[in-house]
Amino acid sequence: MRRWLALALLVATSLLHAAGAELAAFEVQRGEDGVSIDYALNFELPRGAEEALAKSVPLYFVAEAEVFRDRWYWRDKRIASASRVWRIVYQPLTSNYRVTFAGLSQSYATRAEAFAAIRRGVSWKIADAGQIEEGARHYVEFSFRLDTSLLPRPMQIGIASQSDWALSVERMQRFD
Repeated sequence: MRRWLALALLVATSLLHAAGAELAAFEVQRGEDGVSIDYALNFELPRGAEEALAKSVPLYFVAEAEVFRDRWYWRDKRIASASRVWRIVYQPLTSNYRVTFAGLSQSYATRAEAFAAIRRGVSWKIADAGQIEEGARHYVEFSFRLDTSLLPRPMQIGIASQSDWALSVERMQRFD
């Protein structure tokens, strides 16, 4: 009986882990031109989102980064913020996946190739050099999520309470 319970617990844990997202790499760089970040994500699409994508429902992914300056006397001051939005949709007529980012579209033959374009960000500039105060302590708050608020309205009904659509990751990192 204990073996079955342990096996069931292991399977449940692996299913929960598979539906989540994790940051495989995250780095904040402060250079002469400002602050930029590099990130790499690992995630599996939740089953409900995967089924919707197979039915040509567009999915939206949002990455947001905010730069804050520490203040001892008040709440930390937001210095800069940046966001990126990706739209991915399956096109059954051509059997391709189309990823749209910043008004530019790219077609991919497989779902793995399409998601590879979303999972990685390199040298994403999130703040100008003039916004960062010398000698002050700063930190970056980064988040990546599947944005269900951009889904078609009929699909949004009841999705908020379903863990099948939950996909997000957050990270906070200090820099000087």
